[in-house]
Amino acid sequence: MPVSRASVGLRSERGPVLLAVMLGTGLVAIDATILAAAVPAVVGDLGGLTQFPWLFSVYLLAQAVSVPIYGKLADLFGRKPVMMWGIGMFVLGSLLCGLAWSMGSLIAFRALQGLGAGAVQPIGMTIIGDIYSVAERATVQGYIAGVWAVASLVGPTLGGLFADYASWRWIFFVNLPLGAAAAWMVARKLHEQKATTDRSRTDVDYLGAVLLALGSVLLLLALLEGGILWPWLSVTSISMFAAAGLLLVAFVLVERRAAQPILPMWLFGHRVVGTAMLISLLVGVLLLGLTSYVPLFAQGVLGTGAVTAGFALAAMTIGWPVAATTAGRLYLSIGFRRTMLIGSVLAAAGAALLLGVDESSSVLRLAAPCFVMGLGFGWVASPAIVAAQSAVTWHDRGVATSATVFARSVGSAVGVAAFGAIVNTSVAGQLGSVPTDLEAVTPSVLDPAIHGVFLASAGIALVLIAAAALMPRWVPESDGDDA
Repeated sequence: MPVSRASVGLRSERGPVLLAVMLGTGLVAIDATILAAAVPAVVGDLGGLTQFPWLFSVYLLAQAVSVPIYGKLADLFGRKPVMMWGIGMFVLGSLLCGLAWSMGSLIAFRALQGLGAGAVQPIGMTIIGDIYSVAERATVQGYIAGVWAVASLVGPTLGGLFADYASWRWIFFVNLPLGAAAAWMVARKLHEQKATTDRSRTDVDYLGAVLLALGSVLLLLALLEGGILWPWLSVTSISMFAAAGLLLVAFVLVERRAAQPILPMWLFGHRVVGTAMLISLLVGVLLLGLTSYVPLFAQGVLGTGAVTAGFALAAMTIGWPVAATTAGRLYLSIGFRRTMLIGSVLAAAGAALLLGVDESSSVLRLAAPCFVMGLGFGWVASPAIVAAQSAVTWHDRGVATSATVFARSVGSAVGVAAFGAIVNTSVAGQLGSVPTDLEAVTPSVLDPAIHGVFLASAGIALVLIAAAALMPRWVPESDGDDA
């Protein structure tokens, strides 16, 4: 028998479950950034200076490729076992990271962490969709956005404190008691009936899962490392893109015939879910433009310190949850489409304001557009997830939620590659080559290079407005069971 939101919500203690989801989300969010300030300490202890970027890339890769697989498993077997598996995998990965004896082993265990994170984030959002109504969901999504905001501020600072005053290994060991607490609350407070007794619904599409994982890994790897470890037009780069394309084409062919596809093709044709995926992808691209290059602009062009540069980016992480917590009241009164149009226009306005920042600007002048863009993201990203969840039944909510998260991860990888290519091309055009030492790049060179990123972000924000306009005026709510 399928599980309805009523049967899950009435039997579950929503406060503790929400706290567990927030705690799990916080662990995933902090671990995405906590290593940044501790890299010198890690390299000093384990060596592997040229390998350390993989500590971040492998985490992103493992998380991204596993998200749609976990989403489908949650629809087939229930949210609770998948969430418990994800937390367990994340905690085990954290323990092994703390015990790592070389850079290679640390990279491998970061991949294990990423596989756990791939379940915790989207399944946590799916649980929220199960136990809260549409009217309540946006406020709760605001809480989740607030967790990400706090994590983005706390992560690097906490990593630096551990590295300076204890050991970088505590960056990972601290996850053990927190993860255990989250698992305990989910195990004790979340109650759901068996997801299904229909044998035909539990035939997992393992071939599709393998093809999607391999194709996505190759694609994201080619995007993340292209132009860095190898030239874009090299044999390696072209081969990886070609292989990724073949694997993903094979995945599509398999999915069309699978009884229970991992990433059903109807998602892309569904007006609400497909639009939510497109919006999430564009938000992912824009996020990387801010996260990667606003701090670099503050330090390299304006001459600020790392803490001050982080303040400029923090303005966005403050604006996002502020808007997300009010998004529910807004879309309940004027609809999802108008809410997301307002948000996308704000994001475009913030991107346009960034174009006016130059070497003589203050940090506040740089932070203000980031705050405006954060407000825009809050009125676009959170409503997109709620709309996707509301437009499908319980048995499709996990895969719909994970598809939007997967789209944002792909957008982030595309953003890394695209913006990196813009900056590298601009710097190489001015200096004749891209120096390995950032200090060799003067503010007069870095300014136009990063402005190229800001200009591209403004263009993408205009596309975001068009994407928001594709959302139906009113999204039909399908909170019932699969009949």
